[in-house]
Amino acid sequence: MTGHLLDAVADPVGAVAAAAAELRAGRHVVLPTDTVYGVAALPHDADAVAGLFDRKGRDAAKSVAVLVADPAQARALADADLDALAGLWPGPLTVVVRRAADAVLHLGPEAEALGTVGLRCPDHDLVRALAAEVGPLATTSANRSGEPSPPTAAEAAAVLGGDLLTLDGGPCDGTPSTVVDLTVFPAVVLREGALDVAALSTAGLDVAPR
Repeated sequence: MTGHLLDAVADPVGAVAAAAAELRAGRHVVLPTDTVYGVAALPHDADAVAGLFDRKGRDAAKSVAVLVADPAQARALADADLDALAGLWPGPLTVVVRRAADAVLHLGPEAEALGTVGLRCPDHDLVRALAAEVGPLATTSANRSGEPSPPTAAEAAAVLGGDLLTLDGGPCDGTPSTVVDLTVFPAVVLREGALDVAALSTAGLDVAPR
């Protein structure tokens, strides 16, 4: 089913089933999130994840993030206390944490040496349903590295080669998730995005002032 644009709003169940089949076959899927369009692969499939870097022209030193269905999936991958995220997940927040010793994750050519993983539980029913079906999703924004994230499914698919199953969930606003490093205390904001420091602090996350 590669190279096919599928209306995920009209048929979310069919979209999840089609995407699951593609991912299990070692292919990539373009999907909407609560922030920008992303392109996903299964994180235990090293070849598929390597293909994400090739499609984007992504720097090998930058690992890709992992989207999860719920906090329970995240806890299985993290050697960290994630309880402080209760008021922030699902939402536009990616947290960098120590990786669980038994987590099988291929997140980039140089990711193993880091010993960390970026985790996010998106506020998007379709993505969480897909992650519940196939497991966590190695995901990066659906754009060429250094270029803006396309707001529509068709544009996102086109910039990545046009040969992917693409789940059309309508326009995405283009504001990326906020990225916070939880491997240090207080936490440090690595990228400001949809959530600012005030919102993080109000939710109970100890964040160093910028």
